[in-house]
Amino acid sequence: MSAKQDHTAEHLIQYLRQLAPQVRRRLLAELERLHLLGEDIPHSEPLIAALRAEFRNTGQNHYRVGNPSRYFFEPLEPVLVDRAPERANSGQIARGSLAPIWSLVTEQLLRSMAADYIANATDVISADRQHEARQLAQAFQKKVLISLNGLLGSAEGAAGIRDGLMAYTSSHATFDDLKKMLRYLDMQRELEDFGRALPPKIARLEGASLDKVLGLLTALKARHADAVPFALTIVAKRLETPWELLSIATVPADDRAAARIAASPFAIAVSMVIDQIEEKHLLLLFALRNSRPTRAKEIVSEIYRIEEALRTEIELRGSEWAQHLDELMTAVQAAVDAEISTIPGDHRHLTHILESPRLRPDHSFGHKVGHMFEKGWDVVAGLLAGDTDQSSR
Repeated sequence: MSAKQDHTAEHLIQYLRQLAPQVRRRLLAELERLHLLGEDIPHSEPLIAALRAEFRNTGQNHYRVGNPSRYFFEPLEPVLVDRAPERANSGQIARGSLAPIWSLVTEQLLRSMAADYIANATDVISADRQHEARQLAQAFQKKVLISLNGLLGSAEGAAGIRDGLMAYTSSHATFDDLKKMLRYLDMQRELEDFGRALPPKIARLEGASLDKVLGLLTALKARHADAVPFALTIVAKRLETPWELLSIATVPADDRAAARIAASPFAIAVSMVIDQIEEKHLLLLFALRNSRPTRAKEIVSEIYRIEEALRTEIELRGSEWAQHLDELMTAVQAAVDAEISTIPGDHRHLTHILESPRLRPDHSFGHKVGHMFEKGWDVVAGLLAGDTDQSSR
């Protein structure tokens, strides 16, 4: 960061110190949401670091009002993700949505009940009575569920909830996360039973392990079809290779045709695997912006392994999945092309290699770029020049 940028960032931090703590917490939540969307906001990183340090030093997190809110949201942990609300799928709840939801409940909807809960929970947490703290949280959750479900039952009430959330965030998707939170809490016991029946870690989703997961999902779907997306998120978090979630959609279909798989009981798993590429694309952008070639190489390699699995397991041609995947892979290539174009060297030859027909992983664009990242930016031009000499002989 230049001296001018340092001065600008410090000026902004000084300005923030004049704002109320509550406003600073909301600003931090909003900056993090935009960061997770891949937005490049000038001077945001020092601001985020300063705000995080402030709330860490005061023993508070920007989406928690002390520990009572941690106990309140604790049941959601299996499906919480560090993604922007706009990018959380139907089985995920964005961690960043917790701040505005908590503020809505405690400052607008149930102010008196929330104050009582926070005071009582703080006392028992300080005394390390965790079981009692969870009982208090469950009791307060029931009150919140009754209140929110009642309001969402009418168009006027739903509009009021939407407007209330907008006082704490500019993300309209937080309203969707709130509804997902209510659905999850309504099915909490069944989803907890589902999670307990799974191994803590699943090395490979195949054979007996796949049969067990499919059996558990089928039984859960028969009782609560709405629980399936959450259950798939729980499974994905247990997988050592998350994109193996694809097997849950493809194996029951017993066919590579996209139409047949789309009609299978757990077809949504395909979209969730494609979402993994979208998430890694954002991580790639962050790595490239922050000059982290080793991490960028790892991410590119992961992206192309997921793409290979999708194109191998499913005949995607003509499907909506194919369109979405093609768009994502084009964005990935554009991101890497933009970075590599800044490397000194034979740019025309470099561009020629990257624009050649993409073969699958061991001969692919992704493999080639991954090899470049591993060697580092400073020697890429030399490597390519060496390849030219070899091919001309």
